[in-house]
Amino acid sequence: MKRFFAILLALAMLFSMNALAEENTEIPGAAAGEMGTPPDGNPPDGTPPEKPDGDWMPPEGMPPEKPDGDRTPPDGKGGQPPEKPGGQPGGRADFEYAAATEITGAAEQTDQTYSSDTADESALMINTADAVSIINPTVTKTGDSDGGDSCSFYGLNAGLLVMGGSTATITGGTIETSASGANGVFSYGGNGGRNGAEGDGTTVVISETTITTTGNGSGGIMTTGGGITHADNLTVNTSGRSSAAIRTDRGGGTVVVDGGSYTTNGLGSPVIYSTADVTVKNSTLVSNLSEGVCIEGMNSIALENCDMTANNTQCNGNATFHDTIMIYQSMSGDADSGTSSFTMTGGSLTSLSGHMFHVTNTHAVITLSGVNLVNEGRDILLSVCDDGWSGASNIAELVADGQNLSGMILVGSDSALTLTLTNGSSFEGSFNGEIENAKGTAVSEELGTVNVVLDSTSTWTLTADTWVASFDGDAGSVIGNGYTLYVNGAVLEGIQ
Repeated sequence: MKRFFAILLALAMLFSMNALAEENTEIPGAAAGEMGTPPDGNPPDGTPPEKPDGDWMPPEGMPPEKPDGDRTPPDGKGGQPPEKPGGQPGGRADFEYAAATEITGAAEQTDQTYSSDTADESALMINTADAVSIINPTVTKTGDSDGGDSCSFYGLNAGLLVMGGSTATITGGTIETSASGANGVFSYGGNGGRNGAEGDGTTVVISETTITTTGNGSGGIMTTGGGITHADNLTVNTSGRSSAAIRTDRGGGTVVVDGGSYTTNGLGSPVIYSTADVTVKNSTLVSNLSEGVCIEGMNSIALENCDMTANNTQCNGNATFHDTIMIYQSMSGDADSGTSSFTMTGGSLTSLSGHMFHVTNTHAVITLSGVNLVNEGRDILLSVCDDGWSGASNIAELVADGQNLSGMILVGSDSALTLTLTNGSSFEGSFNGEIENAKGTAVSEELGTVNVVLDSTSTWTLTADTWVASFDGDAGSVIGNGYTLYVNGAVLEGIQ
């Protein structure tokens, strides 16, 4: 009998130990399924976190890295590779910042040389909340990086990286990078790449500086994470792929440029790539291979008294059109969806190839006032249609304010356009829905929805029989030129 009770006692102890082991398999402090994810689901400020073993664990809301670490929207940021499932790009952040020279407090330095030839190391990093002044620097950076988004989102491997909330003033001097993933000057606002979130106040004020980059993924002045950049009278030249002269990426920010010249020579390298709010004044902007401008998602570019020339002759990534001003949404997660805005006042816009304006997969508002438009490519003023991205509608509003417009406007069968002419504007052209992309593929065969608003001071001269869904204005302001205007299927009577 004693032996029987001993066996029962041993069995009871065994079951109790197994139950205790099962209870202790959960991670302390983490709710079921969370595995220690930050409680607010957002990446923390500053350097992305590492797991205890050193491997990066992407915070909730930030997609994991693609197996090859690559991401390339058509851009100034990097071309546009195939989308990942769900439309998200890779997000790489498994790194620690390093710099040959690091400034961590208030400082003023003049005529100093800063250099790095080591991969994933900046030549100069300013990481402080204090004000820093750098006068007449010589910055050189070599050493390729394969850091991918760590270079584009957070500033890894930059020539000069500013972060931590500092207001850094750079005056004069030269900054040269000859490496992949080596942006010239990088303003990282510390918001962890959360689009629409405020930054930590990091501000770069740079003037009279010459910036030259030659590697792929190496923009001239770069702003992300809610950073702020003010640039005056710079000379910026880039020659690598995906290397916009004025470049932004995930987390956005504010960029204001006044004066200077900005030139790009690489594929997928417009002069300006915007996932932020960018204003450029009194500047010369030249793209020798790519678009002049790319705006991604709910972001903006305003040009004032600028002279822009673009010769976009090669399609990059998902893009299937040649164009000078491209406004789109890649669904990569680098920019929120919403209304995109391009505004140009004064100056000149010269398109040497393709369509002057192109809108796809977003809602874009284009406002032109007193711009000298020179279209030396195809006689296409604007195309609104499908391209290499999906997930949103193709909707454009073209507003002319004291502006002369000419050329054919293409509107795809599943797309919409509202053309508004005000304050003495004129349009000589018509609409068509038969669209073929640069690769010779038919994109549309029928005209989409077109609405025209014409005030009493403006005129429209037809260049072909034209159909629109609606017309708001005086028929006497339409010059038929021997052609007929149909509104909602009916002939508009009373045109000149």
